[in-house]
Amino acid sequence: VQLQAFGGGLVQAGGSLRLSCAASGRTFSSYAMGWFRQVPGKEREFVAAINWSGGSTYYADSVKGRFTISRDNAKNTVYLQMNSLKPEDTAVYYCAAPQRITTAQAVGIMGADGMDYWGKGTLVTVSS
Repeated sequence: VQLQAFGGGLVQAGGSLRLSCAASGRTFSSYAMGWFRQVPGKEREFVAAINWSGGSTYYADSVKGRFTISRDNAKNTVYLQMNSLKPEDTAVYYCAAPQRITTAQAVGIMGADGMDYWGKGTLVTVSS
């Protein structure tokens, strides 16, 4: 599966952005999906995950209550709605999919090392 994230940009603290990740491939609906982010000099960190059906989600503590992950399997797209953005949310955001992990929680626990497919990132900058 090929992934492409887009929707990043510059936003003021307290604002909102919605990221999208478009996937190619007829098997998209069978994959759990995750969003990750990375700032220079730091490891790529888990943000949010969703299972294949969209019925189960899992979040990093740092974004819980502010970010919402969702998916539309008919459109082969997963979304990340980001509200109440903070300067510390500034990062390059990536979407990813694992080949063998099926639950959202497992995506979060395994982290970036557990993902097999990655899209090019999209930069989110939150100004104070």
